[in-house]
Amino acid sequence: MLASRVSQSYRFTVQNVFKRFQSAQASLATSSIESMREESIFTEEHIALRQSLRKIIENEINPHVEQWENEKMFPAHRVMKTLGSNGFLGVNKPVEYGGLGLDFSYSIAVAEELGNINCGGIPMAIGVQTDMATPALARFGSDELRTQFLVPTIAGDFVACLGVSEPGAGSDVANITTTAVKDGDDFVINGAKMWTTSGMQADWMCLLANTGGENAHSNKSLICLPLDTKGVHRAKKIEKIGMHSSDTAQIFLEDVRIPQRYLIGDEGQGFTYQMLQFQEERLFAAAGILAPLEKCIAYTIDYCRERKIFGKPILDNQVVHFRMAELATEIELVRSMLYRSVALYLKGQDVTKLASMNKLKSGRLAREVADSCLQYWGGMGYTDEVPVSRYYRDCRLLSIGGGADEVMLSIICKYMGSLPKQKK
Repeated sequence: MLASRVSQSYRFTVQNVFKRFQSAQASLATSSIESMREESIFTEEHIALRQSLRKIIENEINPHVEQWENEKMFPAHRVMKTLGSNGFLGVNKPVEYGGLGLDFSYSIAVAEELGNINCGGIPMAIGVQTDMATPALARFGSDELRTQFLVPTIAGDFVACLGVSEPGAGSDVANITTTAVKDGDDFVINGAKMWTTSGMQADWMCLLANTGGENAHSNKSLICLPLDTKGVHRAKKIEKIGMHSSDTAQIFLEDVRIPQRYLIGDEGQGFTYQMLQFQEERLFAAAGILAPLEKCIAYTIDYCRERKIFGKPILDNQVVHFRMAELATEIELVRSMLYRSVALYLKGQDVTKLASMNKLKSGRLAREVADSCLQYWGGMGYTDEVPVSRYYRDCRLLSIGGGADEVMLSIICKYMGSLPKQKK
């Protein structure tokens, strides 16, 4: 009988948490959209775009997130097609290739809204499709290449992935060893790619490979690689501590032969093109983490208001409500730096330093918010039953993926002139 009562009490507690979680979502989402009206980089058009995306998230994605998290993979083609059919995969891409032709600030508005998906894996995969695998193709690719790869990717008919990281080269992009050697009119590709988001389901990869020369910054090229090509081996789906619904693949390339016309832009410019893609990727990542962090704090406040210890709500302890105020302040500082960076980027300025600062700060803050909030949930926070534990698992990646914190610091130091010069 005692065990039964304890079990019922536990289920009741979990159910109450989720009821509060679900009821809080709508009000949080509405307030976040309303606050956009006060931001200088956003207009009513940005708000309308975000409201349209909100409906898709609420009706087509969030109802299935729990299932996809448990299955450790979401149906990428189904989700991408839904988003592509509604214009969300090519917001700032050229109209002639199926995009909306809007500026990058609209992509940031979309990134913020994607943060309202109830997990981190799906927004990350969407970000790879829109702002990691396709910017260089849209900007530098031939008309033939954009028609073949960009058009179906924007439409959601293709799922795209990015092939940069390798078993021996993650944030150190210059150290990749995958090669693309010319043979007649073809490239013959050999190597391996690691940590490939959507790699198990993707139709093509924006591949970074060495195409000749000794200078690590001028011997690389970006290439569109169809993943159904002979010699492409999707070796395994990597199990991760978080981002469960996003499949992450290890891919081997063995004598893969593709036409040289699949080269994006100029040969030898791949490193430069990839660095440009990283600017948008890192700003997109900083924008995408705002809503999850705000939710994490809001749900924690709600839980701590209801949960009592030593005869009073946890929230009544000054250390708790002061901590929530500190973290909320940090989020607003990240938001301000992000919007300033985007405004400068729209003016054509190099925002590599600021994008790196955004990525560094948002990654560290994500860890701080998730860890601080989980602490106040106590034992409940250490279960899979509540949203804060998912934030804790998913947010940890931001300080690693897309360039680790230490790489961001090196880039910032380079722009400050304080990075030690390497000895020849």
